[in-house]
Amino acid sequence: MKVELFVTGIISTNCYIVSNEETHEAVIVDPANVSRRMREYIESEGLTVKAALLTHAHFDHIMGIDKLMELCGGNIPVYVEEEDLELLHTPEMNESTVYTAGYSYAGGDVIHEGDVLHLIGYDFQVIHTPGHTAGGVCYYVKEEGALFSGDTLFCCSVGRTDFATSSTSALVRSIREKLFLLPDETVVYPGHMGATTIGNEKVNNPFV
Repeated sequence: MKVELFVTGIISTNCYIVSNEETHEAVIVDPANVSRRMREYIESEGLTVKAALLTHAHFDHIMGIDKLMELCGGNIPVYVEEEDLELLHTPEMNESTVYTAGYSYAGGDVIHEGDVLHLIGYDFQVIHTPGHTAGGVCYYVKEEGALFSGDTLFCCSVGRTDFATSSTSALVRSIREKLFLLPDETVVYPGHMGATTIGNEKVNNPFV
């Protein structure tokens, strides 16, 4: 599994293109935007994008969906946890009206805790981690030791909890009771800042 990071969008969100180097199939985690560099990378690698995986539905993680659909012919699923559908559909709730005229996406393929998405030759396990938003999720690829944590867990930090549907207590429980059960060597690919590991966060994260 190859993970390529693109920092893009209005407030520098980590957007990941995750690909299978044998099949040249890919998924995009949190399409904040589809930048020229991303388009060039997809083309140069000969990738076929099969899905978009949303860790949550705040504007800075979703505003590239329409461009992605245009790039892919409008026929790929956009996975989102059910409790974040309202954010995805409502500009005032996903905070896009603070920075833009407002953005929403009318679709959304609903996922829940425990679902396993069989994509591009890998199993993406859905871990529901409410706190930053009620429908926040992380995607765990066990065989690759990789976790895409969105804005739940950062390197020595955690996501904000002052938004609609946020909860500080829920966020801490999500991390302690779910993410910290994963192997220490699990690489964490967050929604902002640099990568880390579960083991590092257990020892050094002051918020949990």
